[in-house]
Amino acid sequence: MKTIKAALLSYGMSGKVFQAPFLELHPGFELVGSWERSKKLIQEDYPHVKSYASIDEILADDVDLVVVNTPIETHFEYTKKVLEAGKHAIVEKAFTSTVAEAEELAALAKANGVKLAVFQNRRWDSDFKTVRQVLVDGSLGEIVEAEFHFDRYNPQLSPKQHKETVNSGSGILKDLGPHIIDQALYLFGFPKAVFADIRITRENSVVDDWIDVVLYYTDFRVRLKASFFVRETNPAYVIHGKKGSFLKPRGDVQEDDLKVMKKPNLDSWGTEPLDKEGFLHTEIDGRIMHGRIPTLKGNYYDFFDGVYNAIVNDTAEPVTAEDGARVMQIIEAAILSNKEKRVVDL
Repeated sequence: MKTIKAALLSYGMSGKVFQAPFLELHPGFELVGSWERSKKLIQEDYPHVKSYASIDEILADDVDLVVVNTPIETHFEYTKKVLEAGKHAIVEKAFTSTVAEAEELAALAKANGVKLAVFQNRRWDSDFKTVRQVLVDGSLGEIVEAEFHFDRYNPQLSPKQHKETVNSGSGILKDLGPHIIDQALYLFGFPKAVFADIRITRENSVVDDWIDVVLYYTDFRVRLKASFFVRETNPAYVIHGKKGSFLKPRGDVQEDDLKVMKKPNLDSWGTEPLDKEGFLHTEIDGRIMHGRIPTLKGNYYDFFDGVYNAIVNDTAEPVTAEDGARVMQIIEAAILSNKEKRVVDL
């Protein structure tokens, strides 16, 4: 089995929780180290790896794949350097700060013959996989409307300065927004228009922390919401069709398990508790179905397996740069819509 040597550009939460455990688990990857600035922590968890002093040190080393998991405003600069060095790249969400940056990186990856994937891991959440299966099964009939929430109760400002200062990557629209925007595009395709309301609700905040984005499709609408003031949670997914409805709470356990240093596996990983099952009310073959349905397992491993196959077998990335650019198109349209208080055609 060919081995892909991978390095991280940061060993904060993203590197420690979402990236390194799966690169270690997958037999096709070798985690070789991370760029670390002030704190040197990666060798405490992975004694065999390197702590790099700079991105240039990584690019000069025998590294095949670089994970760009630094603040959003740095994604374009760092990813461009990685691609120009002939390395493959995984880039955290939001992919870039602008559509133009996303398109330039996509073109650069193709010109240099390397793979460029966007880390939209929430496609492999257990709850979203179950939502997708319900839609694929056709249980709801023709879709009339859908509403996705990524809500939290977190009124305090983040200690991470890059998240709470005005810059090209800050704000909830580019933090939590890309998750539900990507999920909507993955399920329903690219919309015809966008309307958005974007607000600041926390005391002393200077960046957006509440969004309500409506995607206009020909025959249905999709509403995407995120807030830091939701103490009693809404269902994460509400979908109504002409035959029935499906409601699903957010129940994926992967992030919480990874935060307490549980190691991912290929057996029981990503299994939701039964009380998080979704509720389906519809008609199937003339019979009314009214009850809970089992949740599929989630596993972010599948994203990394897709990246491995893309590099080794020259298949498409599991989330392409073009996918990332489309998310940025929605974000830019949402910003314009909020500014001008109008529906923006795409």
